[in-house]
Amino acid sequence: MKVVGRAVSTIGNRMLVIQCDAAQLPALYSEITDRRMQPVGKILDLFGNVKAPYAAVLCRGRCTVKPNDKLFTK
Repeated sequence: MKVVGRAVSTIGNRMLVIQCDAAQLPALYSEITDRRMQPVGKILDLFGNVKAPYAAVLCRGRCTVKPNDKLFTK
């Protein structure tokens, strides 16, 4: 399990923005899980500064991730 980053905010009901770690940047369309290994969604886009990138995640259902929660990938 690799840490993708921390949740920053939600947009609408199904979009989530994550602040990623630049050293462990995840691949596009990779599955994202929470700390209990429950699937959250897939990464759709990586954007922002090279030193502090962000990822846009499309959640499977309604986003229940709270700001500052850690998210993971395999």
